[in-house]
Amino acid sequence: MKRKTRPYGDTILITGASSGIGRSCSLRFARAGYVVYAVSRHCEEGVELVGDGRIISMRMDVNDSDSVAAVIAGIPDLGIVLHCAGFGISGPAEDTPLDLVRSQFETNYFGILRVNAFALPLLRRRGRSLVMAIGSIAGRVPIPFQSQYSSTKYAVSAYFGALRIEAGPFGVRTVVIEPGDTRTGFTDHRSSYEPTGSPYAEACRRAVGQMERDERSGKDPDTVAQVALRMASRKNPPPKVVVGFGYRVLVFLARVLPDRVVLRLLGLIYHVGGRPHVS
Repeated sequence: MKRKTRPYGDTILITGASSGIGRSCSLRFARAGYVVYAVSRHCEEGVELVGDGRIISMRMDVNDSDSVAAVIAGIPDLGIVLHCAGFGISGPAEDTPLDLVRSQFETNYFGILRVNAFALPLLRRRGRSLVMAIGSIAGRVPIPFQSQYSSTKYAVSAYFGALRIEAGPFGVRTVVIEPGDTRTGFTDHRSSYEPTGSPYAEACRRAVGQMERDERSGKDPDTVAQVALRMASRKNPPPKVVVGFGYRVLVFLARVLPDRVVLRLLGLIYHVGGRPHVS
């Protein structure tokens, strides 16, 4: 990638970079010649030469302000931040314990705010910078038995839209990248809560089983990394970008169809429908 196609400079910070989409993005940006600060809670620290660039792996916990501050202070000429850190929980909306819900928001939403609190003052001073986040189709349509995960992604989308308006005059651009089912370790690391005796138990198992099958046969995470790299080459990228033609069709339908129809279709996709027997 030629320098003229790097409007935000050559240095990027990627969170959640030790696996999945974060790792794929780190490799893709490094091959394009970027200096990638790849951070996660659990990684082997060091420097990896990849293509024309390099990956500098560092330990950082997005839920620890001291950790975030120390890492960002040591990054010279930071121009791009890509938020990939996050995890999923599944379970009934009624039954999921609040401590699990809070932990979901702490990483998926507040983790982004915490990193941005330290990164944005540096980015504003550059005159031109970019903040991206890996969102989800679940931030466009609510996924049954992943209501809390969907809620975090809706929150990220709203926050990024407001941030784009507020920080735009300082040259800060924002993009939410929205993949659908992607083949990563996210599936195996999803926390599942199915309380004993819950009236939702059977439907939850069906829905989560369908999710897992879809994810295991989903797109390679490098397809998401390619989109992120493409956004980093644009001076005025779109606020949101959906990954994959099929998911763009889904988002279009969700926009034009009545809400009750969209929710009914989602129920059918995840085998949730009909009236359960209540004793």
